[in-house]
Amino acid sequence: MPIQPAAATAAPTHAASRYDGATIVLHWLTAGLVIALFLLAEGWGFFPREIRQAGQSLHVSLGILLAVVLVVRLLWRGGAGRRLPPAGAGLLGWAARAAHLALYGLLVAQATLGILFRWAEGEPLQFFGLFALPAAFAPDRDLARSLIGLHNTVAWIIIALAGLHAAAALVHHYALRDGVLHRMLPGRG
Repeated sequence: MPIQPAAATAAPTHAASRYDGATIVLHWLTAGLVIALFLLAEGWGFFPREIRQAGQSLHVSLGILLAVVLVVRLLWRGGAGRRLPPAGAGLLGWAARAAHLALYGLLVAQATLGILFRWAEGEPLQFFGLFALPAAFAPDRDLARSLIGLHNTVAWIIIALAGLHAAAALVHHYALRDGVLHRMLPGRG
């Protein structure tokens, strides 16, 4: 009887290497908000002015929500309650950690640029019509043009990097079959 390698005979232990529930919820909430914000921003130019303005208001509200989720996520990430699976080793592990740090940094930059852009336009930050944060400084059209350019550029970089992140998860799942994707899927035990 031939001896099989341990990796071929052992069943993956996904539950032991899963992220905690809060991390999973925050991850997918972040992903959903990023996609919704990007699609809104890229799509509102195709609609009449009234709908475009509603889309822009929704974009601002969802952007504020993303900023709050990001703050919660960063606090959770640094807290003691977060349960992490073992980190990958070697070049792939390093690339994954670098990509995650880049995504966090870009998301913080994006939220900051969005807030500063609204204020540079002299507009308050409206949150679903429930409350408004007034502009913190006087309007500056030149600054607003610079900020919206950066905001758009960072959005595309986030989408590209998030796409690579998703592609890497699919490679892990379908090619490497190492259970990495299962660590972040909800409802899998």
